[in-house]
Amino acid sequence: SGAGKGTLIHGVLDRDPEIAAVAVSATTRRQREGEEEGREYYFLSDGAFQARVDADAFEEHVSFAGGRYGTLKEEIDRLLGEGRNVILELEVEGSFAIRRRRPDACLIFIDAPLEELDRRLRRRATEMAGEIEMRLAIANAQRRERTQFDHVILNDDADRAAGELSATMQSEISRQGGRPSP
Repeated sequence: SGAGKGTLIHGVLDRDPEIAAVAVSATTRRQREGEEEGREYYFLSDGAFQARVDADAFEEHVSFAGGRYGTLKEEIDRLLGEGRNVILELEVEGSFAIRRRRPDACLIFIDAPLEELDRRLRRRATEMAGEIEMRLAIANAQRRERTQFDHVILNDDADRAAGELSATMQSEISRQGGRPSP
């Protein structure tokens, strides 16, 4: 969970694609230019999302920044069935929901200075100014919860942070009896 997690995770997977697979989340937010269904997200209508909530099809789901997001149980089960370690890119609330359902899950908080997060959001230019301020306020509030995570990684330098995340993942995989990547 945390700031700049997606880019950092993909940096780790670029280095070692066998270490884990990222579970694709579902969302009700609008699809952005360049995004593909099933790659970045499964894009659902509000009704389709709610139907899956009602059917208990989500491992976790939250409302965040004006949209709904969730991780489908079938997505996690598919990746685990392939023998993969699974990465979930979640906000704090979703992370805690996973901890309740899967106590053996390792929670890693990806932190970044708020000034850096502001710069990244403005550079991405997919949010309106008011949305940026709302996202920064949410990020600031979420930072207070980082002590509840197993590990905290500061994403201030992409290469250093990716190396630390990779080493942390390798250590956790070994600790839990899995085989780390060579």
